[in-house]
Amino acid sequence: MRNAVSLGDGFVVTTDNSGGIGEKPHDAVAVSDRVTAYFAARVALLEQWAVHAEPVSVLIHNFTGSDSWAAYVAGVEDVFRESNLDVPTITGSTETNMELMQSAVAVTMIGKQRLVEEVCELEWYVYGTPLVGNGVLDRREEIASLRLIKEGLDSGLIRKIWPVGSGGIFAEYRRLKGDPQIEIEADVDIHSSAGPSTSVLLGIDIPNIEKARQLFGGSIYKINEIDSFRNER
Repeated sequence: MRNAVSLGDGFVVTTDNSGGIGEKPHDAVAVSDRVTAYFAARVALLEQWAVHAEPVSVLIHNFTGSDSWAAYVAGVEDVFRESNLDVPTITGSTETNMELMQSAVAVTMIGKQRLVEEVCELEWYVYGTPLVGNGVLDRREEIASLRLIKEGLDSGLIRKIWPVGSGGIFAEYRRLKGDPQIEIEADVDIHSSAGPSTSVLLGIDIPNIEKARQLFGGSIYKINEIDSFRNER
């Protein structure tokens, strides 16, 4: 698992948070509360998919204030609609005793895992451009599409996914492989932060690679492992 926590009986919990991003005057990034919640929910959903789970319940932890609640709910709903999924039950809590100078919200999802056939021989690709901060807003067309990822998962073109966070593609691939020494190269920046998982690692079995390229319009980049001989040279 990446960041999902098992609750037993096939249930898992994932979460993501956002601070200093929103509509308050002191926020570092100015954006609507709805968009802020969308990206937090996006990460939590991708973490669910990484363990072959689908959310059954969503919790919103709202520290921004009661006026932001409806927008946060709408942002979470946007994620499910984009993914062609039914919106699960959404509940949570709002801090109303203390007023913060900056926006802060967290989205937690509880999901149920499904059984999937394990595939050993996979090639790994990067989908989506690593972006963070205002780059996420200015270059949204380069962000990995939830709709296409879900379509790829449902059709079997994608066998595994691994969201990329602030550590960047290189760090996430080492974590995925469980090898802190592995070296890689790809036709995309492997060191930059991918913020709210604007990039995703896709595990694709070899017979489906061309179909996957067609699905994603060619905007996937193969990860090539550099062998130790090449690295020493």
